[in-house]
Amino acid sequence: MDELSQEERDLLESYERGEWSSVKDLDSQKAKYRKIARHTVEKKKKINIRISERDLDAIKLKALEEGIPYQTLIASILHKYASGKLTEKA
Repeated sequence: MDELSQEERDLLESYERGEWSSVKDLDSQKAKYRKIARHTVEKKKKINIRISERDLDAIKLKALEEGIPYQTLIASILHKYASGKLTEKA
């Protein structure tokens, strides 16, 4: 089993002390949050952007090298940027 973080250990200890209780109508609550999570992950929006032909050609080349569609590469780059995971090379 992987090493637990301090927060995970605290939660586990709290659970083991019996400090947690189930919500009323658990099945309904689980279904509600499952639906929210699925909708959040699956929801996509179309956008139109204008970029230089040179940049688009470079992106298409990179996508070809990676073996993925260029739209997928662009979406991946935007996702990494939005989530703070896109970093500059040193």
